[in-house]
Amino acid sequence: MTKSDLVERVTESISQTAGPMISKKDCSRVVDAFLDAIKDALQEQKNIEVRGFGTFKIRNRKTRMARNPRTGEPVEVSARPVPVFKPSKELRALVADVEYDPTLDTQ
Repeated sequence: MTKSDLVERVTESISQTAGPMISKKDCSRVVDAFLDAIKDALQEQKNIEVRGFGTFKIRNRKTRMARNPRTGEPVEVSARPVPVFKPSKELRALVADVEYDPTLDTQ
């Protein structure tokens, strides 16, 4: 699914409840604003939790040794922050096509 497909789905979903008064251009702005908010929060090293969907986090990778595939010589890869996504239990169950029962959560 591409970003334009996502905008199309959002437009269809909103037009069913709000009527045809919202344009595809407006939905595109909403999707862009949502994605920009996630990027900005991650850039500020903040976590984003979307209940029922998952959590976007920043994880710090340690310095490690790797090999240059062309020459085979060892190269040090420096430590750096990387974005990660952890899906919620509900999303994992949906993808696995398994019934999700929130009463079974132990947390």
